[in-house]
Amino acid sequence: MKVVIAIDSLKGSLSSMDAGNAIKDGILKAVDAEVIVKPLADGGEGTTDALIEGMGGERISLTVKGPLEAPVDAYYGYLEESNTAIMEMATASGITLIPREALNPMKATTYGVGEMIKDAIRRGIRNFIIGIGGSATNDGGTGMLTALGYEFLDADGQPVGFGGQCLEKIVSISAENRLAELDECHFRIACDVENPLCGSTGATYIYGPQKGASDDLLPLLDSGMQNYGHAAEAFTGKHTMEMKGAGAAGGLGFAFVTFLNGELKSGIDLILNAVDLEGSLKDADFVITGEGRLDRQTAMGKGPAGVAKLGKKYGAKTIALAGSVTEDARACNAAGIDGYFCILSSVCTLEEAMDAERTRKNLSLTAEQLFRLL
Repeated sequence: MKVVIAIDSLKGSLSSMDAGNAIKDGILKAVDAEVIVKPLADGGEGTTDALIEGMGGERISLTVKGPLEAPVDAYYGYLEESNTAIMEMATASGITLIPREALNPMKATTYGVGEMIKDAIRRGIRNFIIGIGGSATNDGGTGMLTALGYEFLDADGQPVGFGGQCLEKIVSISAENRLAELDECHFRIACDVENPLCGSTGATYIYGPQKGASDDLLPLLDSGMQNYGHAAEAFTGKHTMEMKGAGAAGGLGFAFVTFLNGELKSGIDLILNAVDLEGSLKDADFVITGEGRLDRQTAMGKGPAGVAKLGKKYGAKTIALAGSVTEDARACNAAGIDGYFCILSSVCTLEEAMDAERTRKNLSLTAEQLFRLL
């Protein structure tokens, strides 16, 4: 028997690999099987840590310019075998780095993201997987591009500065000081939104309010984004403002596609490909997946649904385990999960349920009993 485990982290309890190994322990108490544990993430928060732990990566720490320019401690992962950096833009320019009352998309910058990329390039890294969720910014990625050597200039030929407030001032763009090594780099971007750069469904109007933009600022920010977008298209010769995902992370998706030849990919598909889950599934009998809470949203493109899709492709039965299961989780069956189970073994408080050691035991016990039955 061959079993492949790819379970998302149970936030507040166990990492993806900790959860997977707990399940493995339970299975091996019940049957003699080949059990493979793979990390699972969807390109959002926790992806870097999951892949560092699950793929034997290195954590690289550095200090960068934060979203409001004050220094912040950031980090990214390095996978030596594939010469790949795993990054989350939120580490450098995320909304959680700013107190809610200080959120300001007029000033917030992605410069720190560019500093992370620049650091990796100087270490010889040429492949990048970057999650761009959780941004505090609406600068179209101009901060990141500035850190990489691009210059956004006003009518007097002077740099326009940082933040969404600078976009309306852009008259010309220069790549004279752009890092030459960018030509050797491959950027794969985990992006699960389909918004264009501008307009009523674009970066500013859809995501600006949660980043601190008041109603009266939205037209100004969007107008600036329009100006930047047209200048970028004229400079590069690409027509990408209407591309799905261009508006992700305050226009950072647009910057990657337009200036850095980046590929916008479904987060879960990108990560499953990176960990080569498909290669392990080709002769598997069972796949175990899951997350902290299994519900209808799980079936809508989240990690366990991606795992189930691959499981179905190779005829493996897919089982999901979760700390809690809602009534509408039945949608997961239609998404390819053959059966799902709540791991709680007794009535307890939420705090008790999320205790790491209790969660580990519950996962192991549930897996053991399932495989005794199977």
